[in-house]
Amino acid sequence: MKVLLAAGGTGGHINPALAVAGNLKARFGDGVQILFAGNPAHMEAKLVPAAGYDFAPVDTRGFYRGLNWTNIKRDTVALVKVFTSSITARNIVKEFQPDVAVGFGGYVSGPVIREAAKLGVPTAVHEQNAFPGVTNKMLARRVDRVMLTSEDAAGRMECKNPPVVTGLPVRGEMIAADRDACRKQLGIPDGMPLVLSMGGSLGADAINKAMIELIANKKDDHDCMFIHAMGQYGLYVPDELKARGVDVDNRDDITLREYIDDMQVCMPAADLLICRSGASSLYEIRALGKAAILVPSPNVAENHQYYNAMELVNNDAAVLIEEKDLTGSSLTSAVNELLADPERIRTIEKNARSMAILNATDRIVENILDLVPELPDKQPEE
Repeated sequence: MKVLLAAGGTGGHINPALAVAGNLKARFGDGVQILFAGNPAHMEAKLVPAAGYDFAPVDTRGFYRGLNWTNIKRDTVALVKVFTSSITARNIVKEFQPDVAVGFGGYVSGPVIREAAKLGVPTAVHEQNAFPGVTNKMLARRVDRVMLTSEDAAGRMECKNPPVVTGLPVRGEMIAADRDACRKQLGIPDGMPLVLSMGGSLGADAINKAMIELIANKKDDHDCMFIHAMGQYGLYVPDELKARGVDVDNRDDITLREYIDDMQVCMPAADLLICRSGASSLYEIRALGKAAILVPSPNVAENHQYYNAMELVNNDAAVLIEEKDLTGSSLTSAVNELLADPERIRTIEKNARSMAILNATDRIVENILDLVPELPDKQPEE
């Protein structure tokens, strides 16, 4: 069996595809051959080969909004890439001859899945966000199967066939993590709430500034502990805290990091999260049943992070503060209100957990296999 996967641009697109590839390999071993198509200039060009899969480059470009000379030049290049990428994708499909082709989002999914469908290959897409991306919205009209993370997305796209809700893969070590063991590893005392905050690998200036005020406002309370990821552009945070009288070098209740590289430890240990509303983060929040204050990024396509967040908010599974309303004062009030009401936190945790589909990878794979006429023998169990 040959499976062609197309994904690119962000980890939110690439990681679910890698999870599916791993599941297929575990099931069928040498009976399945997997080829990834992606942009050679984006992170998939490193992540996919590092995971041990063959990679086929397809050079695609996105279009820029706003009428100015720079964008006109960029969009002219992007328009040319629409044609050249389609030719490249068609050649990949013809040469590889997949039994099924699946897109996980990003511009590269467009030409690859479109050309596969034209050539009669069974096709599917997986949409991670509550507000679907442009590429998947266009592909939904022609692919055989549309898989969704969020049920809310169904009303925002026109599908050839009824879509199915599969959920979004979450790393197994995250789901299996023991909360008490994680807290012990991080040195969190029993009964002490842990607030985990982050704004992505680069850092979110709005979240960083609000966290500076929050930590400064609570510097004498000692009613919780903080782990805050500043991001690459947030390295000013320690100095700003010191300027506000917070001696971070001599406080064991405040941990500042540039990036959290042990999320499988920190998130299970946390009692309250403060973060953006990317699809992957929100599904980890669901899977672990965590209370969260969500600050959607307003700088994303179609404002999709807001819609991701609202699905939880509408189910009383998270608290929302839009970035335009985010201040040190508003964040401090929201955190204090939740920490003072453990029962409220438990309710949010329960509601978040009820929204999770913990076997999402299996569901996605089963939907893919439904499209394959003849399946190889399964890998024998050891």
